Amino acid sequence: LILGVPTPPPAVRYGRFDPEDQRSRHCPYLDTINKSVLDFDFEKLCSISLSHINVYACLVCGKYFQGRGLKSHAYIHSVQFSHHVFLNLHTLKFYCLPDNYEIIDSSLEDITYVLKPTFTAQQITNLDKQAKLSRAYDGTTYLPGIVGLNNIKANDYANAVLQALSNVPPLRNYFLEEENYKSIQRPPGDIMFLLVQRFGELMRKLWNPRNFKAHVSPHEMLQAVVLCSKKNFQITKQGDGVDFLSWFLNALHSALGGTKKKKKTIVTDVFQGSMRIFTKKLPHPDLPAEEKAQLLQNTEYQEMMVESTFMYLTLDLPTAPLYKDEKEQLIIPQVPLFSILAKFNGATEKEYKTYKENFLKRFQLTKLPPYLIFCIKRFTKNNFFVEKNPTIVNFPITNVDLREYLSEEVQAAHANTTYDLIANIVHDGKPSEGSYRIHVLHHVSVACPWGRGGVLLIKGVN
Repeated sequence: LILGVPTPPPAVRYGRFDPEDQRSRHCPYLDTINKSVLDFDFEKLCSISLSHINVYACLVCGKYFQGRGLKSHAYIHSVQFSHHVFLNLHTLKFYCLPDNYEIIDSSLEDITYVLKPTFTAQQITNLDKQAKLSRAYDGTTYLPGIVGLNNIKANDYANAVLQALSNVPPLRNYFLEEENYKSIQRPPGDIMFLLVQRFGELMRKLWNPRNFKAHVSPHEMLQAVVLCSKKNFQITKQGDGVDFLSWFLNALHSALGGTKKKKKTIVTDVFQGSMRIFTKKLPHPDLPAEEKAQLLQNTEYQEMMVESTFMYLTLDLPTAPLYKDEKEQLIIPQVPLFSILAKFNGATEKEYKTYKENFLKRFQLTKLPPYLIFCIKRFTKNNFFVEKNPTIVNFPITNVDLREYLSEEVQAAHANTTYDLIANIVHDGKPSEGSYRIHVLHHVSVACPWGRGGVLLIKGVN
């Protein structure tokens, strides 16, 4: 006789589920899943213990719970409320509780795709070639890539910048494929790489053609921003869009392993150009003419040139008029784009003042990036308040040629110097109370090529 220890029932073998449990493919509770309450945009925290570890989503009510073992929060929830279908937010596996067996069913694939969208190289290539409207689970139609972002409280300044960056094809394509940055080695405890991970996740959700809803919450992305910026940019307090753009591009470049001079990243490949800055120190204006002439002969007052890189170009507006017209209304001036671009023609000089010294500066572009960002300086800060310049800038949306702003010796190295507008961020209202919105170009849409976005609402404009 050969005696052996009795084999435990399949469902409790080794204290876990049996992967070959026959119930895995015939779970009777799949019809209790409520897709309308599922929202995977928020931080993966247990709603009771607030732990990040081993978190499951209840697919009946949408809440997050930790664990699935006996006495765990997910287990107790399943018994107390008769909610049986759960998704592990890290392994993307489905389980039935309290019976504790894995559910294997192809009909659940759309849920895992919403939680973690993936893109093949072919799909990425076709994004700008095929204009397909997608239909969300609630019946709303949307264009992938042009969807609303939740304004949690006062984060529209960040939403507009993130939406604009998501429509820059090379940057978008890089972050749609997680493999491009997944293997980057970072020092232990480096929180900055969280910015890269969250931006990639947000990018894939924005371009997901199978979303359950026609808007996305940037909650996890913004939490990473608050953490990595040491609370300089917050969700609950309005910020400056230009300041956020500058910080975000540099932080993203650094988190990807880039350095100021040598190591490049996708950020510098897409946005970084270079220029020459000519600086001439000026004598104090109250000095006698003879003394000024003597000082100008010194080396200190001779024009100096330095090479510098840039991620965006700041354009200065002419001073807004203080006087009203005959109808007692303030005159809002208008300037063409090329008028304020003259700052970079290498000849236009502008005076810059500090507390002690004055300088004359002029700028000459030496390298144009594939994608060029203009930041029009509308806000002026002083000791008492922030003032907004209302000057209207008229600019063409196609064929903006910048060849004349390049120095002659580098013009031949630039095969193409014309640009088309793909995104435009606008600030509405007063400096302290206003809000940001964005216009983005959808590359394939013919009937309505431009989308206008505020908080959640996306409208087409001709």
